[in-house]
Amino acid sequence: MHVLVVDDELSMREYLEMLLSRGGYRVSVAGSEKAAVDALSAGGVDVVISDMKLGGGSGLNVLKAARSQSAPPEVILITAFGTPAAAVEAMRAGAYDYICKPFDNEELKLLVQKALEKRGLREENRHLRRSLSGMRGLWVGESPAMQEVWGLVEKVAPSRTTVLITGESGTGKELVARALHLRSTRAGAPFLPVNCAAINEGVLESELFGHIKGAFTGAQTDRSGILVSAGEGTVFLDEIGEVPMSTQVKLLRVLQERRVKPVGSSTEVPFNARVVAATNKRLEVEVKAGRFREDLLYRLNVITVDLPPLRDRTGDIPLLARHFLMQMREELGKPNLDFSREAIEVLERYSFPGNVRQLQNIVERAATLADVDVLGPDTLPSALRGERESEQQAAGTVELPTGFSLERYLDDAERRYLLAALQRAGGVKTRAADLLGLSFRSFRYRAAKHGLGDREDGGDTGQA
Repeated sequence: MHVLVVDDELSMREYLEMLLSRGGYRVSVAGSEKAAVDALSAGGVDVVISDMKLGGGSGLNVLKAARSQSAPPEVILITAFGTPAAAVEAMRAGAYDYICKPFDNEELKLLVQKALEKRGLREENRHLRRSLSGMRGLWVGESPAMQEVWGLVEKVAPSRTTVLITGESGTGKELVARALHLRSTRAGAPFLPVNCAAINEGVLESELFGHIKGAFTGAQTDRSGILVSAGEGTVFLDEIGEVPMSTQVKLLRVLQERRVKPVGSSTEVPFNARVVAATNKRLEVEVKAGRFREDLLYRLNVITVDLPPLRDRTGDIPLLARHFLMQMREELGKPNLDFSREAIEVLERYSFPGNVRQLQNIVERAATLADVDVLGPDTLPSALRGERESEQQAAGTVELPTGFSLERYLDDAERRYLLAALQRAGGVKTRAADLLGLSFRSFRYRAAKHGLGDREDGGDTGQA
C-alpha cells in the first residue's frame, strides 16, 4: 500500500517516512503543495497524510487534488492549530480524518489502517459496479425466462439465504452472483469469488477456512480464510460441483453451524458472509453417481436460480447483439456501426454452444475488424454461416418415402431408445432416465406411453 506524506518540514517528513515504512507501507514524500499534486497525478497513491500548513500552500488544496483523481486516495490532515472550525472544514472537503500535533504514533497508524480499509471497500464496490455495468448485456432481453430470473434476483437479494445458480458455461452465473451482492445491504462489503475447480483439495480448505501457523509446510503465519475475510460481504463458490467429497463434508458443517475451523486449529471461528454457489453440472445426477453429497445439495439449494441457455431464448439475440455493438461503438470510436438484417438472421439461426459470452466475443470481433459501418454476414465467423449451409446440404440427402409419417418414425425411435436404456440399466428406471438425460418423471411418462410401464405407478421402486 502506497502512502504519500506531505509536509514542508524535512524532519517531519523523515519521521513519518520511517514510522510508516516500519509498518510495511511504501512511502513517498513531498515538501510542497506542487510536489504533492505532481505525485498524485502520477497515480498509485492509496492514502495521503498532509500537513494543513505547507509554506505558501495548503493541505486543503492537496485534499482537493486527491479528490479529483479517478481513484481518489483517502486523506488524513495534520495540524498544530487544531480548532473545531478547521476540523469541520476538512471533513466537509472530503478528508477521511483530522489529527492534531503532537499526535500519538499508534493513533496515526490506526488511522492509516482504517483509511486503507475504507478505500479498499470503496474500490471493491466501484469494481463490482463497473463489472456489472460492463456485463449488463448478459441480462438484456425480453424473454419470459430472463424476466423470471431477474424477478427472482430482486426478491432474493436482500435476504441472507444461500443461493445456488445453475446453468451452462457462458450464461452469466457470476454476473447473477454479483447482482445478488450489489442489490443487497452487503454491497459495501467485499465480494470474494472462489473457483473451486482451479484449486487443489488441500489449498481449497485453507483458502475457504484459513489456517494457523505451522498447519502445513509453508504456513508461516496465521491466515483467515475467505469466509471470515469477507466480513459482512458475499462469498461466491463457483464450480461447486468440483469440490472433493472430503471437503464437502467440512463445507456442509460450516454452512450449518456458520462457524469455520482453520486448518490445524482446534478452535472454531464464526463468520457472517453470505454464500452463493454456482455449477454447470446437474447436481442431482452427481448425487446419484456418488460424486456429490445429497445433504450438501439440500443445504445449498435453498433458492435456485436457473439460467436458460441462449438457444432457448433466441428472441433475445438481436437485442443482445445490438447491446454489445453499442458498447463497442463507444470503445472503438465507430458511432455508426450496425448489423444488417441478414447478419442478425445468421445470428438468430446459430445455436451458440458458448451462450451469451460467445455472442459477446463474436460481436467484439466483428466490430474490431469492421471496415464498413454496416456489418453483414461476411463479418461473422464462417462457422456461423456454415451451420445453416450444412443443414441445408444434409437436408438434400434425406429421402422421404411415400406415405412417410414423421410422428410414427419418432415414436418408434423413442421406444427403441427407452428399451435400450432399460436394458443397459438392468431395468432400473432411474438409471435409464439418467442415461437418456431425462428426469425420472419424464422417463416414466414416456415409458408408460409405449406400454413399458404403469403410468400411474405410485411407488418409485426403480424397477421396470
